[in-house]
Amino acid sequence: MFAKEHLKLYFICGSQDIPHETSLTEVVTEALKSGITMFQFREKGEGSLSGSEKITLAEKLLSLCRSYHVPFIVNDDVDLAKMIDADGIHVGQKDENIATFDKEFEDKIIGLSISDLEEYQSSDLTNVDYIGVGPMYNTGSKSDAKAPVGPEMIQNLRTKLQDFPIVAIGGINTENAQLVINSGADGISVISAIAKSPNIKGTVQQFLQTVE
Repeated sequence: MFAKEHLKLYFICGSQDIPHETSLTEVVTEALKSGITMFQFREKGEGSLSGSEKITLAEKLLSLCRSYHVPFIVNDDVDLAKMIDADGIHVGQKDENIATFDKEFEDKIIGLSISDLEEYQSSDLTNVDYIGVGPMYNTGSKSDAKAPVGPEMIQNLRTKLQDFPIVAIGGINTENAQLVINSGADGISVISAIAKSPNIKGTVQQFLQTVE
């Protein structure tokens, strides 16, 4: 069951996002131990896994998240999410249309990426549990990221969406996270700030102090 609190510190990561000297399982384990509130498996881009290797890794991470009672979300790959019985799916504007799979995810979490007011106006949020808004700032984690929209986009959407769950994403770090939360976001999504941190526990705790 989805709750806004799951968005407080939403860690997104895949094999392509972590330093070569470690493994995704190790990074996610440390992040879970430290207190992340939701995890999204985003295996996409150069260095990512595919086929049976991707499935095996997803199943391992799903089991790990379940042991910490943290929702496990799959990015974009609807077939994988169904196959492993993930807790939810997150799609972008150019990914599979939610209307084509929402009936199969009625008891699951569905997230949708929205960058600006135009995308918001053209999106049907009927079966969406939360939206991811961004990028807030410049980010190197996504090669196809749009230009930053800044925390003010959260404020703009908040006036239209009232209490609808919003998580901010893109270029967020421990120094600018407070500005994002002050803008009205229910939480923050991060990739490299945790994935490439030399002290994951310390970084997670700093973020949690900001979002509490």
